[in-house]
Amino acid sequence: MFTKVLIANRGAIAVRIERTLRQMGIASVAVYTKADQDSLHVDLADEAILIGEGAAKDSYLNTELILNTAIQTGAQAIHPGYGFLSENADFARACRENGIAFIGPTPEQMELFGLKHSAREMAEKAGVPLLPGTALITDLQTALSEAAQIGYPVMLKSTAGGGGIGMRVCGDETALRDAFDSVCRLAETNFNNGGVFLEKYIQKARHVEVQIFGNEFGEVAALGERDCSIQRRNQKVVEESPAPCLSSAVRKQMLDSAKRLAEEVGYRSAGTVEFLYDPEAEQFYFLEVNTRLQVEHGVTEEVLGIDLVEWMVREAAGELRGLSHLYKAPKGHSIQARIYAEDCLNDFRPSGGQLDQVRFSEQARIETWVRDGLNVTSLYDPMLAKVIVHADTREAAIDKLHAALCETRLYGVTTNLQFIQALLQENDCRSGLVHTRMLDGFTPAEQAIEVLDGGIQTTVQDWPGRIGHWDVGVPPCGPMDPFSFRIGNKLLGNEDRAAGLELTLRGGSYRFRSDTPFCLTGADMKAVLDKEAVPMYTVVQAKRGQVLTFGEAETGMRTYFLVAGGLDMPLHLGSAATFTLGGFGGHGGRALRTGDVLQVHPVSLPSPAALAADKQPVLTKEWTIGVIPGPHCTTEFLLPEYLEQLTETSWEVHFNSSRTGVRLIGPAPLWTREDGGEAGLHPSNIHDNAYAIGTLDLTGDMPILLGPDGPSLGGFVCPVTTASAEFWKIGQLHAGDRIRFQLLTLQEAEALRQAQEEHLNAIGLKEVSSLLPSLPEKAARLTPDYPILVEQSTGSFPMTIRAAGDEHVLVEYGDMELDLLLRFQVHALMEAVQARSDIPVLDLTPGIRSLQVHIDASQMSITELCEVLAAIDEKLPPLEEIEVPSRIVRLPLSWDDPATQLAIERYQKNVRPDAPWCPSNLEFIRRVNGLNDIEDVKRIVFDANYLVLGLGDVYLGAPVATPVDPRHRLVTTKYNPARTWTPENAVGIGGAYMCVYGMEGPGGYQFVGRTVQVWNRLRETESFQAGKPWLLRFFDQIQFYPVSADELLEMREDFLRGRFEIDITETTFKLGDYLAFLESIEESAQEFRQTQQAAFRAERESWRELGLTEYVSEHEAAEPAEETIPEGAEAVRCSMPGSVWKVLVSPGDEVKKGDTLIIEESMKMEFPQPAPCDGFVESVYVAPGDEVHAGQLIVSITKEKRGAFDADDKPAENVIHS
Repeated sequence: MFTKVLIANRGAIAVRIERTLRQMGIASVAVYTKADQDSLHVDLADEAILIGEGAAKDSYLNTELILNTAIQTGAQAIHPGYGFLSENADFARACRENGIAFIGPTPEQMELFGLKHSAREMAEKAGVPLLPGTALITDLQTALSEAAQIGYPVMLKSTAGGGGIGMRVCGDETALRDAFDSVCRLAETNFNNGGVFLEKYIQKARHVEVQIFGNEFGEVAALGERDCSIQRRNQKVVEESPAPCLSSAVRKQMLDSAKRLAEEVGYRSAGTVEFLYDPEAEQFYFLEVNTRLQVEHGVTEEVLGIDLVEWMVREAAGELRGLSHLYKAPKGHSIQARIYAEDCLNDFRPSGGQLDQVRFSEQARIETWVRDGLNVTSLYDPMLAKVIVHADTREAAIDKLHAALCETRLYGVTTNLQFIQALLQENDCRSGLVHTRMLDGFTPAEQAIEVLDGGIQTTVQDWPGRIGHWDVGVPPCGPMDPFSFRIGNKLLGNEDRAAGLELTLRGGSYRFRSDTPFCLTGADMKAVLDKEAVPMYTVVQAKRGQVLTFGEAETGMRTYFLVAGGLDMPLHLGSAATFTLGGFGGHGGRALRTGDVLQVHPVSLPSPAALAADKQPVLTKEWTIGVIPGPHCTTEFLLPEYLEQLTETSWEVHFNSSRTGVRLIGPAPLWTREDGGEAGLHPSNIHDNAYAIGTLDLTGDMPILLGPDGPSLGGFVCPVTTASAEFWKIGQLHAGDRIRFQLLTLQEAEALRQAQEEHLNAIGLKEVSSLLPSLPEKAARLTPDYPILVEQSTGSFPMTIRAAGDEHVLVEYGDMELDLLLRFQVHALMEAVQARSDIPVLDLTPGIRSLQVHIDASQMSITELCEVLAAIDEKLPPLEEIEVPSRIVRLPLSWDDPATQLAIERYQKNVRPDAPWCPSNLEFIRRVNGLNDIEDVKRIVFDANYLVLGLGDVYLGAPVATPVDPRHRLVTTKYNPARTWTPENAVGIGGAYMCVYGMEGPGGYQFVGRTVQVWNRLRETESFQAGKPWLLRFFDQIQFYPVSADELLEMREDFLRGRFEIDITETTFKLGDYLAFLESIEESAQEFRQTQQAAFRAERESWRELGLTEYVSEHEAAEPAEETIPEGAEAVRCSMPGSVWKVLVSPGDEVKKGDTLIIEESMKMEFPQPAPCDGFVESVYVAPGDEVHAGQLIVSITKEKRGAFDADDKPAENVIHS
């Protein structure tokens, strides 16, 4: 017997073969492409060899490559599976010539049956009934003559075809004329053989096949028949054994015929004799012989209790004798459904993309290659799985298969699951009256919505989003206007957590695939259902096939499209909400695209409902938002006059806003201090702490209202926080809107929250009587110290509890400095809070010297929480006794990695050419730390033990860490302005902290290199545990070791897939030992700090001399002088504030109405500005990078071309800049 077998295939069949080889004790060798690297067949093999990027012709069909791989790996045999090389006689012959067993029939048998005309000749010789047909035909005239003799309709077939390729039904002479050249060309292209022939076509034929098997000793068996009649596009979808509705006489004749044909050639290994069966005449006709294992072989195995793959391996090894004793009579009934990634209601169009979640039924045999996170490529066959069941009767098997399919979930791509479920309930299917054309015109309703146009940015969201992972940098996401979203679900009678769509600014277009009740809330986008206006806040019944189309929101920003039952979406970390920046949640972790199909939970029709206009949220362009002072409006950060400045200013919404946060334009904050001390050079800088969603984050001097996709940890002052009942307003802020802030007490905020909940509950009960909750008429007059809720010094360190909205508090310890003792005090408090069952904690998020406590405010008030926390603090144990679990985590680091060099280059070119830290961050780090050369920087980075103090800075398990040894604490300032792009897992230093960026995005830390991933959304591995896709834990100690850039790229590919693992050593961190260590190095640590401080002062002084101290990163667009529009020209004006990304036209260009003139960026999205009419561009008034305001002149168009421009002119130099 063989000891090692190479599988020259991919996907489900490769996994199937591996299973049998494993049971036989034979090592398996898988081959795979880069496009297939996440397939199960790669991981389940004993050995896996990469053979190409993706194209089948260069990999799975490359006979020389496959053969050489077998030789190099020491494989003694090759199993070809089905498809690819399975019926390639030349390959089988090459295997034999190289001393490698080909697990299949002989090359000669493959050649004989591979050409359908010679197969027909052999069938005729063996006395097998033949369908009236022809020999090979070489020209159209012969085809027409033969067809006339046979009688229409006829089937024109390629002699070398298969899988439905190269087959065309021709109902008359015209159809045959039209098809002939096309079929010949297809055959030549796909099979290198353009030969064709004709056969009589039976209108309601059945496809029945017999499984044969033979060995080298001349034994042949006909093992039973399968019905494969249910097909789409001539490809099988549902197969079963035994074939239903066959008389015993016909069944016996069919088996006998197949056996005679196999015996005629001394057939070896597995094969299938296919017949066309005419149920009216009860006559069968030979079709072809497949000289390989069939996709549907599993149903035969199920009824016979055999393993055909094992038989094939044993036969190839010469160890299979006594065939007749290896199987018994068929028992029961087996059915298989092929699950394809395809859109059945769009002509079975293949579907690709990311599989968000894969769940199969346990009551079926599953043959699959897919898993969570896998990308379904368009390069190969779209089959995802085979679902196989076995039962005592056919009826029971159909019911079992239907139940198994109902339990199956394949989220992220469109599949035929619902199609097959509907098919199994059809009378003809259940009665066995199947035929090859029965799916023609079968278009069952599908509980789904098809995306015709995804709008500007449409995402799946649910409420309250992804709660409980703030401490590792996972934002809640969810609807940015939760109030409107929840109202929609209440009106529909849905559960609060039902998922729906959030449409931003322009909503797109959607087709209902079944009768579906829906409701629209939020901003009015003037939606129409088949041209009928749709009222807002009203349950509307859509009929199957109707199209819902949205316009653009004039007031407000986001519309919510909710359906009865909610969207059927997978839960990622407990929520279906989309986090586009992280690439997970919702549908594919992204905004919707044309062609997406969203499944809907089936539900009974809700009762009609509508919400009166005075009970609906009021949208405007002049907003008042209620905020609670805190956590950082106190006088150590901001002047006492700041709150007055905040509430009296009319703030403008900046165009550069998004779900992460809404930027505001207004006066600079009134700072008390000149800088942030150890935390940074700007007065807004503080040691990293957790943010509350809805807080006003002063990023430098730019205020940002943090949105539901915002960061969890950061180092900026936050003076006020939006009340939870007011947060919905942030989601409706439109670029150019105006905002005033109104201060609220905690009690007022809590009253608002309760009133809002009562309003929502009344909507759900259809008993709305009260008006919409609103802000108090009189604003609270509050002092800057209002957020200080508790101050006490009864524990190891002074403790301050600050208000951070009406659902959060921020507990701080000690002075504003980097002191590891404070972090351990925070840890002690966190563990004590976690141990309490009476605190309704939603999130606990530690910072450097702080702990944010997020509670369910419906169960406990902020005042009650403060009392509990103060009492806990008084009883915390002495710090010297603390010992925490820790791990030494060794990470590879590509020093000065090319990806970080590219980010620096982009920054210097596009953002700040005169930045002091460019062109080399490493040189800047050397300079500001007073080191001799960059090698000193490198030595310190690789010698350091970085203690992880927080996770999620910024996002997705990104660590904020500091060296345990103070002499390794390199200090830098952050980029100002921030980078717009940072490579995923870049390693940087900012302040005294090291960070590994969890994902691509903005950033400010100075680069030292790049490492492997700290977040894995692909799969679970040894380093990434189940349900915890983050790598690091609090108090881990990171140590870097050097690798090359190329080595790192390979490690990064393998790390996510568990093929490379990092070295992790479990240990503990004893604070007492650490304090003793600090004492022993006190003198040298002080010298290091003094050198640093001197170098830092010198660097700042040089900035002053060079005028680099201040840099304004963003500013309000200056009002350009209005240009004079040429006489007879039409003005094209900007529709919203933003910046010009691209100018696509030049003066003199001819344009048609609707052509894009410029592309503007606003609210982190792209907006094309179309031509309002046909004509010629007279002038262009803006250039890429210009900031523009709503109504600003951007282009002028004339009806006729003016003389200044000729057809051959290149007028780009005539663009007029504002």
